[in-house]
Amino acid sequence: MKSPRRLLAFVIAGVVAIAAAGWVVSTRLRSPADEAARRAAPKASLVTAAVERRKLVSTVVVSGTLEYGSPLPITLAGVVGGTSELQRVTRAPRQGRLKEGAAFMEVNGRPVFALRGTVPMHRTIGPGTEGKDVKQLQKALRRLGYGGPTSGVFDKATIAAVTRMYKKKGYEAQQPTLTDRQTHDQLRKAVQTAQETLATEKNTLDQGRDVLPLKVKLTNAKADLKSARAALKEAERQRLTPEDDAKLATADATVRAAEEKLLEAEQALAAARNQPTAAPTATSTALPTATAAPQPTQDTSLLELKVRNARADLDQAQEAYGRIKEESRQAREKLLEELRKAERTAKDGLVTAEQALRQARRLSPTKLKVANAAKDVSAARSLLAEFERTYGTAIPPGEIVFLPKLPARVQKAAVKAGEVVEKEVATVTSSTFMVTGSVESAESDLLRTGMSAVIELDSGKTYPAALTAVGEKATVPGQEKGPEGTQPVLLTPSSAKGLKGQSGATVTARVTVGATKEPVLVVPVAAVVTGADGKARVQVEYATDKTKEVEIRTGLTADGNVEVTGALNAGDRVVVSGV
Repeated sequence: MKSPRRLLAFVIAGVVAIAAAGWVVSTRLRSPADEAARRAAPKASLVTAAVERRKLVSTVVVSGTLEYGSPLPITLAGVVGGTSELQRVTRAPRQGRLKEGAAFMEVNGRPVFALRGTVPMHRTIGPGTEGKDVKQLQKALRRLGYGGPTSGVFDKATIAAVTRMYKKKGYEAQQPTLTDRQTHDQLRKAVQTAQETLATEKNTLDQGRDVLPLKVKLTNAKADLKSARAALKEAERQRLTPEDDAKLATADATVRAAEEKLLEAEQALAAARNQPTAAPTATSTALPTATAAPQPTQDTSLLELKVRNARADLDQAQEAYGRIKEESRQAREKLLEELRKAERTAKDGLVTAEQALRQARRLSPTKLKVANAAKDVSAARSLLAEFERTYGTAIPPGEIVFLPKLPARVQKAAVKAGEVVEKEVATVTSSTFMVTGSVESAESDLLRTGMSAVIELDSGKTYPAALTAVGEKATVPGQEKGPEGTQPVLLTPSSAKGLKGQSGATVTARVTVGATKEPVLVVPVAAVVTGADGKARVQVEYATDKTKEVEIRTGLTADGNVEVTGALNAGDRVVVSGV
C-alpha cells in the first residue's frame, strides 16, 4: 500500500503537467485581432550617428600585386663558346639573388656571366677590339678585383684579367677553336705559297734571255758610276797633283835662292857705301867751322849692278812660281770638270740601263705572272691580318650579359636544361619590391608622385610605401593592361623587411591624398543635406524622435565621412535616415 506522501506527490505532478499543457495551448491560440496586431509594422524611429572629433584622412584604394620591381627579360647577344653549333642549355638559370660576376647559367658547358653596364653586349670582344663596351668590361673587371686598364682597348693586360676571372669561376677563357687554328694555319701557308710563287716568277723573269744582257749593262753602269764618283771624290780631296807639287816646290826654292842673292848684293852695296873718309889736313884744321864732303873710298857701280841683277832674278823666279801655280790650278779645274762629266755620263748610262731593263721586263711574257703573283701575296697577307685581329683569347658575344643594376634577382627562367637557346633565357628584377595596380581615371587625378601610402596584406599587416608613378610611367613591361577607364599606378614599399616570400601576393594599398592637421568634427556623408539655397544642413536629434536643423560648412571627405563646422559638438546625434 502506497504512502500518503508519495500519493500527494503524484497528484501535484499531474496538476503541474495539466497547467503546462494549458499554457502551451493558450500561447498557440490567437484571435484574428491579435494576429493582425502582431503582423503590423512597428512604429518608425530615426536612424542616427554620433558626431565625432578625430583626424580625417582621405585615401585612394588600390588593389594590386606585390612583386619585385624593374623586370627585365634577358637574351643572349650571340653564340656561347665561340662556335655556331647548336646552342643547348647545360645549366638553366636559378631563381634568386644574382651578384655581379656570377655565372648564372651555362650553354654547351660554357658560362654566361652577369656584369654591370648600360652598353649591351653585341659582338665578339677579341684582341685589338676597341669601344665603349670594352671600357665597360674593363671597369667591371677592376670592380671585381681582377685588375687591368680602362683604356677601352682589349689588350694583353685586359686578356690577362679576363683569364683570371674565368679561372676563378672554374672555367677557361675562350681560346681559338680547332677550326680557327686550322684556318689560321691555312692562311699562313697561303702567304708562304704566294711568296714562293712570286720569288719563282721573279727569278724566271730575271734569268730570261730578253733581260739578261740588259742586266749586265745595268751592273756595268752601276760600277762605272761608282768609279766615277770615287775618282771625283779623290780629286776634290787633293789640292795638287804630285807633278804640280814638285814643280811648285822647285819654283819656290828658286824664289828663295833669288831672295838670298838679292839680300847679299844689297848688304855688300850698303857696306861699300858706308866706308869711313880720309883724316883731315892742316888747312882743314885752320877752319874748324867748315866741314868737307865725304869722298868715296871705292867704286860701287859693280855692286849696284849685282843688286839690279839679283832683283831681276827674283822677279823672274816669282813670276815663274805664279805661272806654275796658275797652271796647276787650271789643270785641277780641268781634271775636276772631266771627272764630273764622267760622273754625269755614268749616271746617264745607269738611267738608260735601268729604263731599258724596266721596259724589257714590261714586255717580258713572265711580267704578267710576276704582277699576278705580287697581287696574290698582298691578298693573302691581308686575309691573314684580318683574321689575326680577332685571333687569340676572346669573349664570345653570348658569354656576358650587361645589366643596368646589380645585384639583381632572377625572377624566372625561360629555358630549362637540355633546351635550345632561341629567345630570352630569363627575367631579372631589382632586389626591391613594388606594387602594381590601377585606379579609376577620375581618382588618378588626385594622385601625385611621392604621396605616402600603406600596403596591407591579407594577414592584416601593414607596411609604409610611397607612390612612385602614375599613368604611362607606371607601366611595367609584361604587365597586363587594366580595364578601360583606369590608369596604372606603381608603389614602392619603404623597406623589404617582412615582405620576402610575399612576391605575387594580392595586396591592398591606400594612398593618402589628403588629411586634416588636427582633429576635426566629422559626420557621415549621408547625414548632410543640401537645401534649395545651396547651403548644407544636418538634422540633430535633441530628444527622442525630435530633431532640429543645423546649418554647417563641409570640408575634407574620406571613407564615407565629411569634415564639418557649425553649431555642433562631439557626441551630438545627427540623422542619417528616418521616416
